[in-house]
Amino acid sequence: MLEINALRKAYGDHLALQGVSFTVPRGTCYGLLGPNGAGKTTTIFIITGTLDADSGSITLEGSPIGTGNLAIRRRIGYVPQDLALYEDISAVDNLKFFGTLYGLSGAALDSKIEKGLELAGLKDRKKGPVKAFSGGMKRRLNIAAALLHDPDFIVLDEPTVGVDPQSRNLIFEALEALVAEGKTLLYTTHYMEEAERLCQRAAIMDHGKVIAEGELSELHKIVPAEHMVHLQFKQRYTGSIDNIPGVRQARYENGTLALELTDISKDLNEALAELSRRGALISDIRSERPTLEEVFLHLTGRTLRD
Repeated sequence: MLEINALRKAYGDHLALQGVSFTVPRGTCYGLLGPNGAGKTTTIFIITGTLDADSGSITLEGSPIGTGNLAIRRRIGYVPQDLALYEDISAVDNLKFFGTLYGLSGAALDSKIEKGLELAGLKDRKKGPVKAFSGGMKRRLNIAAALLHDPDFIVLDEPTVGVDPQSRNLIFEALEALVAEGKTLLYTTHYMEEAERLCQRAAIMDHGKVIAEGELSELHKIVPAEHMVHLQFKQRYTGSIDNIPGVRQARYENGTLALELTDISKDLNEALAELSRRGALISDIRSERPTLEEVFLHLTGRTLRD
């Protein structure tokens, strides 16, 4: 279990973290969600022991994490957003190099390398130079390198940035297998569909604060389902979606227009009439469970990619 309590961190006059608290249960995938500048990276640096907080505490299984606690830091695996690989050598040689940094050698290192290559789906490319790999293959090798020392707790910072759909699915399957083994994951992403698939709980951050936290089913309830309506059009609608009467938020999502209404029983007809006046030809109307993206929009007034 990872416990974070009232973390505060300032860079000069900028307060990056303003009392951040959350708990990551053992054996789960926990989402840390928020836009750039929300404080996720600072939080990750403190969790991985590369940065100290100004105040607050952070413990892993009851042991404090800090820049001087090397023993507890060895129980953590970190997959950074920026690739940490040597491209002129092979996948195997990359893993050998990183394994020696963790103090592994001989048969133990060879066993860890084989397991990592299998997890990453790279056994058939293990001797090829990394510079010839696709972006997705490099991401998968990056994950394998972070797992060589068999950490209990794994931090993954945007691990699917720039990868193809096949590699993304392979990464998802690998992470789900790790959770099934009892590993604990902290997963940051801008892509809410990834969090919906992988995470059991999540904290949503904005401007250095946790603005919502809990199981995904609890977060979905922040926006009542009866207030969300999704519209499809007979032909492409190019009119404005701003200032629609009775609509708190409006945005396009997966080819549909998602509306958050103040009161669906009172406001839906007026909103539809206004869209019709603006030239919309609506073919389908449905009410659905809010997505995490819609929850964030409801809480902050902007999307995670703004």
